[in-house]
Amino acid sequence: MKFTTVACAALTAVLASATVSATDRAGAEILNAEGSVVGKASFEQTPTGVLMFVDVTDLPPGAHGIHLHGTGACAPDFTAAKGHVNPDQTPHGLRNPDGPDNGDLPNLYVAADGSAKAEFFTTRVSVVEGAAPALLDEDGSAVIIHDQPDDHMTQPIGGAGGRIGCGIIRRM
Repeated sequence: MKFTTVACAALTAVLASATVSATDRAGAEILNAEGSVVGKASFEQTPTGVLMFVDVTDLPPGAHGIHLHGTGACAPDFTAAKGHVNPDQTPHGLRNPDGPDNGDLPNLYVAADGSAKAEFFTTRVSVVEGAAPALLDEDGSAVIIHDQPDDHMTQPIGGAGGRIGCGIIRRM
């Protein structure tokens, strides 16, 4: 009987944690400027930050800046996503001694066939309300892919150029 009680308690704890973690996930369907789906991104809250997975196709080969933007909107030119998630107005750049801002990420490297798969980790945002700015806050957030690499220093976006991909981040 003691074993059954312990086993039931353990199973309840596992199921409860699975339920909590399921609410701490988000995703985005990434569109190109023509409105075609070119990939997806997913976001998973962990105990220490957010794991982000990106899977895209049909992009120009090479390095591309990829950032988390502060408004969950993708108008045709993607400017509706506004600037980076950056409530404290921290300077841009992973190499910047005064940065980085909350939306900064390493570059996304696209292969010759136009595809990329990447995994990023950041402690500077959260999926839901927490210690870091939430991606799923009142006005939402977006993931933006730029046409050039981010030099991680130049203000305001590291010289990453125009926006070629956008995905509105939504609860999964």
